[in-house]
Amino acid sequence: MEEKRFNKGEVIIREGEYGDSLFQVMKGQVQAVVNYGNDDCCVLSSLVPGQFFGEMAVLEGYNRSATVLAAEDDTLVCEISRKELTVTLHDQPETAYSLMRHLGNRLRDLTKDYNEVTAVIQNLYPEDNSERSDSLQQKIKKFSRAYTNSRNQESAEFKRELSQPDHREGFHANVESYPAGTVIFKEGEVGSCLYDIHWGKVGIFTGFGTPQEKLLAELYTNEFFGEMGMLDHAPRSATAVALEDSTTIEFIYAKDLDELLQKNPPKIHMILQHLSHRLRKLTKEYVKACKLVYTISEQEEKNEPVSDELVNVAKDYYANLYG
Repeated sequence: MEEKRFNKGEVIIREGEYGDSLFQVMKGQVQAVVNYGNDDCCVLSSLVPGQFFGEMAVLEGYNRSATVLAAEDDTLVCEISRKELTVTLHDQPETAYSLMRHLGNRLRDLTKDYNEVTAVIQNLYPEDNSERSDSLQQKIKKFSRAYTNSRNQESAEFKRELSQPDHREGFHANVESYPAGTVIFKEGEVGSCLYDIHWGKVGIFTGFGTPQEKLLAELYTNEFFGEMGMLDHAPRSATAVALEDSTTIEFIYAKDLDELLQKNPPKIHMILQHLSHRLRKLTKEYVKACKLVYTISEQEEKNEPVSDELVNVAKDYYANLYG
């Protein structure tokens, strides 16, 4: 670990570069921006002491997705290399928990934005052809501005280096097996733990058991799900159901993290990687949705007719996700 100081305007990391370290803001403030130095430069977020940046490079081997600048003089950051991370997490448990909370908060906030932009798309072309409200117009402008291209790509070298153990290896907290059809948790229930599939298959459904039932995803051995329950006791957004007999699942509560960190540090690292992956995947979907709003808005502002194909994409977008 190394502490570094920067004055206002100095670049700490640069968009597109390969990185092998993450940072925690210790003093001052930093800003994450895309397209730095260009006319379309856009500030994504401001980070204050205690918050992290650059974690995807360490956890998943991705190039930097933004440029981060010091926003104040005498800004102090702590740099943690990939090689140092495992030792740091073991010796400083508070860093592991802070990083989890950081990723969880970003996931929660981005989920809120994503749900909002999909609702905007749903209301672009209502069946009753009613006029758009001023509020909807403002939201269209908001998500049009949010659109930017994502250039993240996992490095081949990192893929070769990454050799995760099977999730069943080492110490584990609580493990149970379920027959096919068992409901593991229900949509709307308040969550309290994270789940880790040791063997079998789990389906994630909305509207489970109703005429509107839809399978959103199938999850397999060595995959996590339900992380927001452990992080902030958020209501479950879907229902999880065992799809195979003897589906075996470890459930991890926040109170289990200390013991896992001491007895099975790789599991903590895998949880962090899962959170980073979820965030990156959701970011990609969010950018995709913002791009659709941006494309439609740009054509309408130019008084160009929006193609029937694009109108149908907008009409079908929400239904394809949740219908």
